[in-house]
Amino acid sequence: MEEAHSVNSPRRVLSFSKRKKQQPAFQDSDSIRSSPLRASQVHEPKPSGSEVYGFVGSISTVVATLIFLIWAYVPDKLLESIGIHYHPIKYWVLAMPTYLMVTLLLVLAFYIGLNFTDTPHPTSLNTLFDEYSREPGEFDPEEGNERPVGPISDIAITRVCDVMFNASDAK
Repeated sequence: MEEAHSVNSPRRVLSFSKRKKQQPAFQDSDSIRSSPLRASQVHEPKPSGSEVYGFVGSISTVVATLIFLIWAYVPDKLLESIGIHYHPIKYWVLAMPTYLMVTLLLVLAFYIGLNFTDTPHPTSLNTLFDEYSREPGEFDPEEGNERPVGPISDIAITRVCDVMFNASDAK
C-alpha cells in the first residue's frame, strides 16, 4: 500500500475530500496532529489575476526584447545557417523604435493640446463660477433652527483680493 500523504491521482484526491467531509466537526488537538491529511488541509491563497498578468507580461517582455536583440545584432548569414530564413529586414531595427517614439511624442503633444483647448481662458468667468457655485446670500435659514456653522458657499473673488492684497485689513 502507498503512503497516505502521496497524492498523485484525481480519484485519490476526491476520496480524501469525501473522507474529510465525513469526519466529525469537533476534533481535539491530538487527532489533528496525527492525521495523515494534515498537509492537504493547509490552504494557501491563490494569486490574484493582476499578479499572474504582471508575471506573464514581464516574462513576455524579456523574451520579446531578447528576440529583438538577437535579430538586430546577429548577422543574416548566421540566422540562415540556424534555419531561420524569414525575418524582417534590418531596416526595421532602427525604424520600429523610431516610429514608436515619434508616435508616443505625437500622442503626448496631442493630449496636451487637447487639454489646452478644453481649458477656459484665464479671463473667462468660467474659471470662477460653474453650475455648483453658490453665493452666501442664497440660503434661507429655517426658523427656530440655529446652525452653529454657516452653510457652505463660495467666497467672492473681491473678498479674496481684499484679504490678499489690501494691507489695511491685515493690520
